[in-house]
Amino acid sequence: MGIADSNQQAHRLDLAEPYLIRQDWRAYTAAEHAIWAELVSRRLPQLRRNACAEYLEGLELIGLSEDKLPELDAISERLQQKTGWRSTAVSGFLPPDAFFEMLASRRFPTTTWLRSRDSLEYTPQPDIFHDVFGHVPMHAHPVFGDFLQQYGEICAGCLHNPIALERMGRVFWFTVEFGVIRQHGELKVYGSGLISSHGECTRVLNGGAEIRDFDLEAVMDQSLDTGSMQPVLYAVESFEQIYGAMRRAANALQRS
Repeated sequence: MGIADSNQQAHRLDLAEPYLIRQDWRAYTAAEHAIWAELVSRRLPQLRRNACAEYLEGLELIGLSEDKLPELDAISERLQQKTGWRSTAVSGFLPPDAFFEMLASRRFPTTTWLRSRDSLEYTPQPDIFHDVFGHVPMHAHPVFGDFLQQYGEICAGCLHNPIALERMGRVFWFTVEFGVIRQHGELKVYGSGLISSHGECTRVLNGGAEIRDFDLEAVMDQSLDTGSMQPVLYAVESFEQIYGAMRRAANALQRS
């Protein structure tokens, strides 16, 4: 799908509309900017060595500041020119139908609040650091962007099928949230849960998780505990691999 087509779709957000807000960037305090700077400084050294090339290229493209919280409109302008994606402020968790509608329209739902200093390592609810620093750089990669849009479209068509949604949720978990990829003979991270968490990323890089080859059926059947560190992860060889997996998932779900 071309960028022009995705921009036309971006206007159709009937389900998500009640959750859309405007980011009040001027309301962030000096203390919050300082927390952002500390979070970024804690993660960048490891990520420059161990994040995938596409994440690092996206980080550069969106112009993320190391010492100031991001302005979503400025990021979206850069992203939209590249892949048609936008980082769109929302009030908090979205119901599944609204979430999938936004992904299908290349609008990534982005929270605007920032964790406190006593929660630097982990927060149970996604914040702007997890959403923007963790997720958004990958949206600058055309194939990953197409994969994520396709994921939203497939899930939007499965809302009547809780079993299918659960299986698709595992695909999201083991790619978008906790994805790893092999590049030049090395394991690299791209999932936002690893990008934004120093502890879990370090554990994975130090061999603390079993790394299996990505297999769609295995991923869709993999049990998981979202409140614990992941014992098993699935490594892809390319982002074309997960884009192709979405096509196979769509065909399989149509037959189910």
